[in-house]
Amino acid sequence: MTRDEIVAIFQKTGAMLSGHFRLTSGRHSNRYFQCALVLQHPDYSELLCRELAARFAGDGISVVIGPAMGGIIVSYEVARALGVRGLFAERENGVMTLRRGFSIEPGERVLVVEDVITTGGSVREVMEAVRKSGGTVAGAGVLVDRSNGAVDLGVRTEALLTAEVVSYAPEDCPFCKQGIPAVKPGSRKI
Repeated sequence: MTRDEIVAIFQKTGAMLSGHFRLTSGRHSNRYFQCALVLQHPDYSELLCRELAARFAGDGISVVIGPAMGGIIVSYEVARALGVRGLFAERENGVMTLRRGFSIEPGERVLVVEDVITTGGSVREVMEAVRKSGGTVAGAGVLVDRSNGAVDLGVRTEALLTAEVVSYAPEDCPFCKQGIPAVKPGSRKI
């Protein structure tokens, strides 16, 4: 898929939002990628995640995992495309962990996926959970990298769409200074 084709899907589904947003990282931005609006469409989910999976097809991946919430559908669809298990990690007492009977065997090659990254914090937390389980993090895949490739996760990282989106510390946010309230559209409470 070309970048233009991917952008067209995000635009068609209304997933590229403008306004004043408080991101999961705690930073503020005037743009937000609401991947749930794309992922609600099974055909688009399959198409995008198949493209992401293809980038790791020869890497011997045996498990795909993503953080709840944003990574659940991505994990499932990428795993399906690769023909492997798809898991998700979730927070328990504030720590990303494997629950619900999910496990990773020592030495399994694991691909960590997410819908959007800004700082990579959630992906790093899942990577730590994988390592604690004895798995080997073989790579990371995301639908959207808001950092335009600036985030270094320490493993090969593939993004379907990279975008340089300005974000601000809350104390430096021009929208806050104008009194414009921030919206928190994501799933994680901060």
